[in-house]
Amino acid sequence: MNCMSIKPDIKDITLAEQGKNNIEWALKDMPVLRRIEERFIKEQPFAGLKLSACVHVTKETAALCTVMKAGGADALLIASNPLSTQDDVAAALVKYWDIPVLGYAGETVEVYRNHVRSALDHNPDIIIDDGCDLVATLHAERPELASQVIGSTEETTTGIIRLQALERTGELRFPALGVNTSLTKHLYDNRYGTGQSSMDGIMRAANILIAGKTVVISGYGWCGKGCALRAKALGANVIVCEVDPLKALEAAMEGYRVMPIAEAALEGDIFLTVTGDKHVVDVQHIMNMKEGAFLCNAGHFDHEVNIPDLKKYTLEIKRIRPFLDEYKLTNGKSVYVLAEGRLVNLVAAEGHPASVMDMSFANQALGIEYIVKNKGKLENKLHTLPETVDNAIATLKLESMGIRIDSLTPEQEEYLNSWKL
Repeated sequence: MNCMSIKPDIKDITLAEQGKNNIEWALKDMPVLRRIEERFIKEQPFAGLKLSACVHVTKETAALCTVMKAGGADALLIASNPLSTQDDVAAALVKYWDIPVLGYAGETVEVYRNHVRSALDHNPDIIIDDGCDLVATLHAERPELASQVIGSTEETTTGIIRLQALERTGELRFPALGVNTSLTKHLYDNRYGTGQSSMDGIMRAANILIAGKTVVISGYGWCGKGCALRAKALGANVIVCEVDPLKALEAAMEGYRVMPIAEAALEGDIFLTVTGDKHVVDVQHIMNMKEGAFLCNAGHFDHEVNIPDLKKYTLEIKRIRPFLDEYKLTNGKSVYVLAEGRLVNLVAAEGHPASVMDMSFANQALGIEYIVKNKGKLENKLHTLPETVDNAIATLKLESMGIRIDSLTPEQEEYLNSWKL
């Protein structure tokens, strides 16, 4: 089946011109990906291969898809989140790059699930996933397709957790590469990208001053570290909630207050979850919060703040402005939910800046190339890109920034590799 035989499902094709401008704008700030594209055009590493990608439809992910197509891939893109799609970008990919897109802002979960199945109908040889929905659905509903799949890449911590579960039970049917494990991904995208874009989303949705507020961050992984860092820089008093003693200790050593969410609920003004788990902020916590507390999430799925059960204790939900809903509770208080509990940085803002996604998507592009080059050689396990690839991406990024670094002399190299005194 040719990719364009799958009918696109987008909001409005007339938005394409603006989307094209946005994609081209993103590419200007993605020099590493552009360098990779130049090589892909010459070498055509994905010629004859079908690619199904389930990622957020933003100008940056669009840039990745155009690079993959430039390398010969028959690419199809579906949105990985019902609210994060940039409709102009989706239209541009369809009109100017002939890449069918299935996704539009505001689609229902049922529509999203149908799009996932359509992506599998494409019979992909390679998969790019963001949250493991495409891979998980293939394993659960279409296992007969697994023998054709050379491998997949995964963008998120949440997706890697799912892949680890598949590997642990021996059910993973093809090699998967955890892009999020690469240093040039999680050390930069998760920390600097999530930190900046989450604060951006909160400020766009609510138009509130962060300085002087008490911001409660649930989760102190790399995303949580970035969010805490940016909130502190904006003048917030930051509280961190954790279940991992090492991460909690690290947060304390960084100068943040650390406490259980039940205690933090009494003090916080803004609550931001970045854990990848469910019901991290639960109803009993919300009912004890201050009048006017803000609830938001930057973890992959919309399970982290228990919105479904919160509705049982809600008298009225009032839309104040786009991506900001007031929940009038049975205890007489009101709380404000941002982006319906979905990714606040992608729903209420535009996600990570292109310059940081440059490294993440360089990992994606080179990750797929690595899988294809090693077809039949990789075990059906979760893999990580070799350190040499990580270093090459970092080197290209430094060069694009005009930064030079030292190199070891032969004498220094010998000294570091010797045990002798």
